[in-house]
Amino acid sequence: MDEEGLEAVTMRRIGRELDVEAMSLYNHVEDKEDILDSICEEAMMDFRIPQVEGWPNAVRAMSHEYRRLLRAHPNVITLMTERKRPFTNPEALRVYEHALQLLRSAGLSGAETVKAFRAVGSYILGFVTMELGVMIGAATDAAHVQAHEEMARMVESAPLPCLREALPHFIDTEVEEQFEYGVDLLIEGIQASIAAGE
Repeated sequence: MDEEGLEAVTMRRIGRELDVEAMSLYNHVEDKEDILDSICEEAMMDFRIPQVEGWPNAVRAMSHEYRRLLRAHPNVITLMTERKRPFTNPEALRVYEHALQLLRSAGLSGAETVKAFRAVGSYILGFVTMELGVMIGAATDAAHVQAHEEMARMVESAPLPCLREALPHFIDTEVEEQFEYGVDLLIEGIQASIAAGE
């Protein structure tokens, strides 16, 4: 999956890689979706929980680790967003437990903890999706860079004044800096929510 994409993950291919008949796999799994769900869970077990003091720094460190994991296994983003069944391996849920405990210990209520958890997780999923796709400033290959240059020329000649003003900042902002900025905004929002609750 990491090397050739999700399309390469077929029952026939897995059987060939394991040197068994594809049909014999059904003695161990229900179907291909069962395999993809297991791949997703296996990837989540690769999450290395940072040992960091203080919840804001811990949230920041966990955000970077989640981004690392998704960048290492980009197809897991598709698996997570299209997943229809709940997790079946408690070890794969260890990271969720840690994140929820971390946010709860910061002083959020149970309901606010879930909202903050979803906000942070959604931001990271979305950011990595853009980073691996069409994010301006993240492009490195020649075709990608050329496409962005063509878009910049189009913006210059179109009635898009706000986009024209913002475009240099899209191009100049480092990806790492942009990621940090978003995480900091989320942490500040969580802190404001805690202060309002107090």
